[in-house]
Amino acid sequence: MMTSELVTAFTGRIRSREPVIGYWSTLDAPMATERISRLGYDFVTLDAQHGLLGYSGILHGLLAIDAGQTAVGLVRVENNDLTAIGKALDAGAVGVIVPLVNTAADAAAAVAATKYPPVGGRSYGPARSALRIGPVPAEANAETLVFAMIETPDGLANVQAICATAGLDGIFVGPSDLTIAVGGSYPGDPAVATEFNAALETIAAAAAAAGVAAGIYTPSGDIAAQRLRQGYTFVTIASDLTHLEQAAAAHLAAATADRQ
Repeated sequence: MMTSELVTAFTGRIRSREPVIGYWSTLDAPMATERISRLGYDFVTLDAQHGLLGYSGILHGLLAIDAGQTAVGLVRVENNDLTAIGKALDAGAVGVIVPLVNTAADAAAAVAATKYPPVGGRSYGPARSALRIGPVPAEANAETLVFAMIETPDGLANVQAICATAGLDGIFVGPSDLTIAVGGSYPGDPAVATEFNAALETIAAAAAAAGVAAGIYTPSGDIAAQRLRQGYTFVTIASDLTHLEQAAAAHLAAATADRQ
């Protein structure tokens, strides 16, 4: 499938709330990203907030994803900023995941940063993005995706208003910060499991009521499947750095088993 056709199909699936499955990339390792993008994932997200890659890493990662010809690239930008969002989109991201969205006004600002005038404030200089979205501003406005992260106490309290923001394509849960937001001492804290699961239900219900996509980061395929059954419509699975460490540890354990 040609890249532009792939983008249109993916955008349609997100907006129809069809299940899509992605991968999370934190490393500036384009060859690894290319291999991952060929496995059958619908999208690969490059993490510019907590990942170990700068702007050149984002650009090369998006090139690698496109080379795989089966997945599209998203970027979790470092903050809710017009320049950061514009640069990620200009580099070829189909959409952005915007962290630390606390209010509907924050969500509206994120939407405006992804859209060209008169809809928003994105500066025109599409570079790579014009190869797959646009280059006519109205076409880019129609196909570019934007997701607001729900991961703070305020974000959770305002989730219904955030989901109702005009032009927002969906929300995305950061489970580590959300655990802390509901009173946990650390990500995955079992002491707040009840509160965390209630928050997940609230978020999924708010997205469904607003007709927008509900996304979430998950640590494994099993948890990803569980979240899809729970009403989330797009998920990411673990990350390249995590899987590298897990695979290396498993092989080391197998090789040294006789020493035990």
